[in-house]
Parts: sequence; C-alpha cells; structure tokens
Amino acid sequence: MQKGTCVIPPLKCDAYKENLPKHQKFKTNYKRGNLPIAMTSKGGKVTWKADVNKIDFHYYLPMFFEGLTETENPYKLFAQQGIHDMLEHGGPKIFPCIPQLIIPIKDAIKTKNKEVMCATLRVLQHLVKSGDMIGEALVPYYRQILPTLSLFKEKNVNCGDGIDYSQLRGDNLADVINETLEVLERYGGEDAFINIKYILPTYESCMMN
Repeated sequence: MQKGTCVIPPLKCDAYKENLPKHQKFKTNYKRGNLPIAMTSKGGKVTWKADVNKIDFHYYLPMFFEGLTETENPYKLFAQQGIHDMLEHGGPKIFPCIPQLIIPIKDAIKTKNKEVMCATLRVLQHLVKSGDMIGEALVPYYRQILPTLSLFKEKNVNCGDGIDYSQLRGDNLADVINETLEVLERYGGEDAFINIKYILPTYESCMMN
C-alpha cells in the first residue's frame, strides 16, 4: 500500500434500521372525514359513527389496515381498534378483502418498528381466526409478509405498548413473532408449515410436538 493511501471502510448496513413512511394515508383520510370513527369526549374511548355491521368492508377494511404504520395517537388507536372491531363483526365479509390487506401488512412489518410490528402481528393473528379459510388463503402471501420477521425471531426486544382487543400491554417481539407463526401454522392447512419453514428455517412446528 502506497504512503498516504486512504482506505475507506465499507458502508454500514443497518439491517434493523426503522423505515417508517413519511406520508400516512390513514391519518390523511381521518382528517378529511373519510373514516366513520371518532373519540368520545368523555373517557377518550373509540366510537363508531356508523353501524360496524353495515359498513362497506371492501372499502374500509384495507383503509384501516393502512393505519397499522401509525405511531401517533389518536390515529394509532383508531386504526388498531377499528381493525379489531371489524374483524370481530365482519364474518364472511372479511375473506374477499384479503388480497387488499397484504400490502398494508407487508408495509407495516417492513417498518422494523417494534411497536408497529407487534400490533401488526396481533392483527394478523386476529385476522386468521376471524373466519373460515382465511388462514389457508394467506399461505400464498407468506413470502411477502414473513421475510422481515427472520431478523427479529430470535432477538429479545420489548416492542412497547400496543393495543390488543382494547387492552394495552408490553410484549417481547420475538415471543409475538413465534406466537404468530404458530397461529399461521395451526390455521393455514397442510401447506402452512413447509412454507413458513422455507422463509424462516429456525421455525419448529407446533403441531408435531
């Protein structure tokens, strides 16, 4: 090496760097009055301005899923509570919406924000359990929504407070990931495990133990 030669180190690759979107569609839609949800003046509880059983799920459910990347209240609260309420009451209206939910789920997990990821994984668990055949229908989308989880599956980090059926709690992200993978396997049919294993090789079946 010649005298005075400067060696530049390789660029740092931060695989865990958060990547939150700069523009939040859900927040914009709420401010425009496009969402039938609000906060009560007393108690600060989320309330619907329309009958959740009668709203257009094909239109509103993907819109609420876009709010999974929200980290600011009340938008985060509106999005998460709205999703859980719709999944609770949607029944057969949920299944036709699945293709429209994949990109919002993928985008939320790819933020690598621990709180966002935990909330999204809880929503994914609820989605799988909310209707017949939904678990099986999600299997072809595993390659889109699961890869980022491999970074955090064995990493013990607290994901902060997230809403889960209206209750706030703190969770370990790795535990929530493994719990979600088990739910996907149990409800995903015979092809679920092999598809999960392909993307996350360290995953062990919960059905064979």
